[in-house]
Amino acid sequence: MVTEPVTDPVSEPVKQALPLTVLYDGACPLCRREIGVYRGLQPLRSDSPVCFADVNDAALPLPPGTTREQLLARFHVRGRDGELLSGAQAFLALWAALPGWRWLARAGRLPGAAWVMERTYRLFLRWRPMLQRWALRLDRARLDAPGPARPNGHDNAPR
Repeated sequence: MVTEPVTDPVSEPVKQALPLTVLYDGACPLCRREIGVYRGLQPLRSDSPVCFADVNDAALPLPPGTTREQLLARFHVRGRDGELLSGAQAFLALWAALPGWRWLARAGRLPGAAWVMERTYRLFLRWRPMLQRWALRLDRARLDAPGPARPNGHDNAPR
């Protein structure tokens, strides 16, 4: 007697892993610098992409139960499981996905390390507005500084 395999229809949709999504403040000069470093790195696994989303983009759909102000106030990462992580936990999740930073994620998993990181991050957040102003001044000074002499369109004209 030959029996056919029984197949039941799937009643629940198959959950696909989401990309790790970094939610950052693109208007913050400090954040832009840091995200620039992270963007230059490829994730450790090619099947686990890291995406970057500027929370200032009004077209960006926000995670449920959050406001733009909440997301701009602290560093957030949406994990591959959809969980929203903040502060030290968000940094640890991102660092674990990036080459050259994995060791720091492992160190952050040592007992008490994440607690110290979170307290340090909260202290940084107090100083962040002042540091942002300082970084903006540096950016402006760099833009105002004279660059190397550039030939104008007339320098190459035949005589």
